[in-house]
Amino acid sequence: MSTPGDGPAGAPGSPAPLPPAHVVVVAYGDPGALAGCLDTLGGHYPVVVVDNSSTAATRDVAIGAGAQYLDPGENLGFAAAVNVGLRVVGLPDVDVLLLNPDAVIEPQTVERLRGALHEDPTTACVAPAQHRPGSHTPATAVCWPFPTPWRAWAEAIGMGRFTRGWEYVIASVLLVRGTALVDVGGLDEGFFLYAEEADWERRATRLGWAVSYRPEVSAVHVGAATDPDPARREVRFHAGIETYVRKWHGSLGWNSYRAATVATALRRALVFRGDRRRASVRLARLYASGPARTARRRGMVPARRHHVPVLDANEDRL
Repeated sequence: MSTPGDGPAGAPGSPAPLPPAHVVVVAYGDPGALAGCLDTLGGHYPVVVVDNSSTAATRDVAIGAGAQYLDPGENLGFAAAVNVGLRVVGLPDVDVLLLNPDAVIEPQTVERLRGALHEDPTTACVAPAQHRPGSHTPATAVCWPFPTPWRAWAEAIGMGRFTRGWEYVIASVLLVRGTALVDVGGLDEGFFLYAEEADWERRATRLGWAVSYRPEVSAVHVGAATDPDPARREVRFHAGIETYVRKWHGSLGWNSYRAATVATALRRALVFRGDRRRASVRLARLYASGPARTARRRGMVPARRHHVPVLDANEDRL
């Protein structure tokens, strides 16, 4: 097992050169968004596009931008598709920028993230703030606490404001240290979509790595370009949360988390009106029936076993 911060050694008395950065994009849906994503990078970094949609349009965009195009032949979901890309970038000698196809980041911003990643040799990954196109309005919350039954019950009894703080960052724009990927392993393929980064970062922090957020650095993120259906996104999101809670807290922990979430949703349904009330009732029903079971029954996610692939230094390189 490598030690947090293992990397190429520099000359005595001088700082070690930063490892090169490679980009992994998991594509699905709108090839136009992917084109904008790759165009903004401007060919400054080697890029691997893993195409979960297996479309000619996405292939043409990727190849036209000089990226390596990989077609797994099926929709693997995010975690397994990222692992496909990680196998060809040349770990551990490179750092990897995980980038959603509907996100845009300038090369100079990537360089700022690279510097931030290597300020501390124990930092496993670093994320920027994310904003909507043409606006400084946050696109989404980047920092989150790990889901736990205790936090769910604190929210249920109205004490959630006393449990603020964050422990992981989302992976829509995330620069990850190559040596950390080899140390921690790939993303757990038991996750189809959502919460896979929470799982990876929890595994990383348990091994002594740190997670960094740099709000002074910003990327643009449209959001929802790979899935325009908000109802489907909601079910998939909570199915991912269930997968995470079951993995880390077991069946009893999940049942506790589930009961607390239903209680919170029903409490809010008594207070809210209109769309917010309907959303609260919908969430209570989803958790009562089970998000993962609902997602599988509706064909939104496949049944998956947990599997964390080993990422060694002998994989094929770009």
